[in-house]
Amino acid sequence: MHERVRRADIVPAPARRAFAGAIGSTVLAAMPKRLKIVRVNDKMQRGYRYVLTAPIGRNFDPEFRPGLTPKEMLALGVFCGKYMTDCGKEFPASWFAHARLSPSGRDCSLNYFAVDASQPLSVWRDKGWIHPNDPRGWFQWYCRYYMGRRVPQEDARQIKRWKAIRRHVAQIKKHCEPGDLMCRKRQRQALLHWAYDSRKI
Repeated sequence: MHERVRRADIVPAPARRAFAGAIGSTVLAAMPKRLKIVRVNDKMQRGYRYVLTAPIGRNFDPEFRPGLTPKEMLALGVFCGKYMTDCGKEFPASWFAHARLSPSGRDCSLNYFAVDASQPLSVWRDKGWIHPNDPRGWFQWYCRYYMGRRVPQEDARQIKRWKAIRRHVAQIKKHCEPGDLMCRKRQRQALLHWAYDSRKI
């Protein structure tokens, strides 16, 4: 659920200095006077809310240049169709218009490469990769970042993880002929999960 509020309601004058220190004074100055608050109540997260401080799909960190938007990823087929099936109120309806989703359970035939390339969420939790604000992992962070949420410390961590995935691009280039989409399908599918367009490798 989204609602618009005045910036002053989110950042009252007494707290403005502290807030600027947290997100950066330049970012605060560039924030529109009316902000949008997103309230989240889904199967994995209730009572969470965040503020959109950047325009949708814009003002990304210079080091973060994903090859696919969340909408494109969902339409191609990722995470065996079982991702954000209960998040329609949080994100634009257009993201789900052509999304390959399976509300009843995981169906890896819906993946673009029709192979399973996901680790269980429990593995991500055990390795400490999950931030409490984004209990579904990296893709949830990316969707919210794309929408305009900015959390500098967490954003930097997730962008660092995204950059580390480039090694899989190098491995495909080393072992596969250009354009051979049958080569290393699982690795190509995993790259789609990280917003790298592996169809073009």
